[in-house]
Amino acid sequence: MLAQAGTGRPPASTGWLHEIKWDGVRAVLAWDGSSAAMTSRTGNPMAGIYPELVSAGRALEPGVILDGEIVAFDETGIPSFELLQRRMNLLRPATEVLQSVPITYVVFDLLHHGASLTARPLEERLEQLEAVALPEGFVLSETFEDPVPLWRFAQDRGLEGVISKRRGSIYRPGARSADWVKSTVFKTVRAVVGGFTEGEGGRSGGFGALILGLPAADGLRWIGSVGSGFSAADVRAIRQALDEMTVAEPPFEPHVDLPSQVTWVAPALVAVVQYKQWTAAGRLRGPSFKGFTDHPIGEVTWESEGPQAPGG
Repeated sequence: MLAQAGTGRPPASTGWLHEIKWDGVRAVLAWDGSSAAMTSRTGNPMAGIYPELVSAGRALEPGVILDGEIVAFDETGIPSFELLQRRMNLLRPATEVLQSVPITYVVFDLLHHGASLTARPLEERLEQLEAVALPEGFVLSETFEDPVPLWRFAQDRGLEGVISKRRGSIYRPGARSADWVKSTVFKTVRAVVGGFTEGEGGRSGGFGALILGLPAADGLRWIGSVGSGFSAADVRAIRQALDEMTVAEPPFEPHVDLPSQVTWVAPALVAVVQYKQWTAAGRLRGPSFKGFTDHPIGEVTWESEGPQAPGG
């Protein structure tokens, strides 16, 4: 069952229960007493990628099917998708990887407990889930009636957001239902445009993404690219302006990871970009273009806009 995107803060009416939106990989774990299986939301087997969770699942009582999120917590206790990526594509992770990237299975629903529970109300499923003895490496996702403190907590701790689930709702496998709503915590940054990639397909003749940076003491730091949030008219108009600003050399400080096949431009435009989080490497995660601003270039800096800035 999948959640629909909300339009802002979590719903405030009393007809909902709320929990943290865990920043990880969705997984269903089933144990029938003889074999354990873990599958992704698309039905792909995950036992080889997360063997420790499947092994721990054999300690569950038989006839249990759990729904939850595989999460890697950083040293501060915050879910880190960047950290989890070290595990996601390893079909047979080595022992040192298992030890260096410990993971947790955060369980938020019970689909089967001796019999199918998908047609039972949410509160009944959660009540039965609380009675299930979870093994080591499994934790229960706590639910709350009041979304306001939870939303503030997500904002303050840099979490992805909040999931709200309608009271009395049944579990609809494979459906994206309005009974589940995800409210994502977004932030904004002002960033300098230093280049662009060529557009392809429907953007042919325009641009694919704007290359973004923030001025720092050591030069213009590359913070990522933004390719979403543009209308067709935006793409055409912005490309015309960019073509008049091209320069031969990149305005960024030298960086091995800078994108290739980029047309560089003089750093004169300041874009307003919405994003979810900063990565540990200082890149924007989930960026979306919101427009340009006439804010003075000299006041847009790594110190004022970067991850360590207030609200960063």
